[in-house]
Amino acid sequence: MPDHAFVVSVAGVRMPGIIYGTAWKQERTAELVEQAIAAGFRGIDTACQPKHYDEAGVGAGIAAACAKSGLTRADLYLQTKFTPLNGHDPLRIPYDPRAGLAEQVAQSFAVSQRNLQTDYLDGLVLHSPLADRGQLLEVWQAMETLAGAGKVKQLGISNCYDFALFEYLYQTAEIKPAVIQNRFYSDTGYDKQIRAFCRQRQIVYQSFWTLTANPRLLAHPAVTAAANARGRTPAQIFFRYLQQHGVVPLTGTCSAAHMREDLAIFEFSLDADECATISALF
Repeated sequence: MPDHAFVVSVAGVRMPGIIYGTAWKQERTAELVEQAIAAGFRGIDTACQPKHYDEAGVGAGIAAACAKSGLTRADLYLQTKFTPLNGHDPLRIPYDPRAGLAEQVAQSFAVSQRNLQTDYLDGLVLHSPLADRGQLLEVWQAMETLAGAGKVKQLGISNCYDFALFEYLYQTAEIKPAVIQNRFYSDTGYDKQIRAFCRQRQIVYQSFWTLTANPRLLAHPAVTAAANARGRTPAQIFFRYLQQHGVVPLTGTCSAAHMREDLAIFEFSLDADECATISALF
């Protein structure tokens, strides 16, 4: 990926402007992660949540890709998540559910290190806020302990659509969130307030479900006209628009062709008029 395809968070961590997401890949996870890295992806998102992710498969795919390409661990941005108890399949919880919250975080992280075959993570994301603010802070402080020990470079939160809660976490945390990863869709007003808050503080906003949830935007004449003018796809136009506006999209495509198309968004830029027209859509 070219240098201009990377962003730097408030924590000083350099990450790619588009990241490969590994949810729902099941037994194909290792194969697809290896394929994504071979195609040019340098950022991988996963979670220690067997219900939706095969984290060990992610580690196997990374190892295979590095062995073939000569890439090293340092060439990749690798991000995983701690998933609270209510986000797990009760039969496949990767930590002791009877342990305290801080111990659950520590155990989950140790499993991630084994699964991903690494002694550090570039990002650790809380998969979803806990209902109780005290519990939220307890989990966050356990994540801060890992960061303080040099085991993770930056912290983040996912599935957090309540601006007041995100602001509370930011104001209360000793180590501020450097990433927020949310579903990007109209039901939440595209997180306009959260994204504005992030832009002001160099917090990286990562989007998921970006294409699936937005068929109306992808089919809009403003997007299709820009795509036709450049010989690109509507998905490429939308991803590039978001990347130019401070959003790092995740893509979980299983298609080699779509992987190449997603990485090609850095080959062109949208002009101010095109951006203004697309901005007016949401």
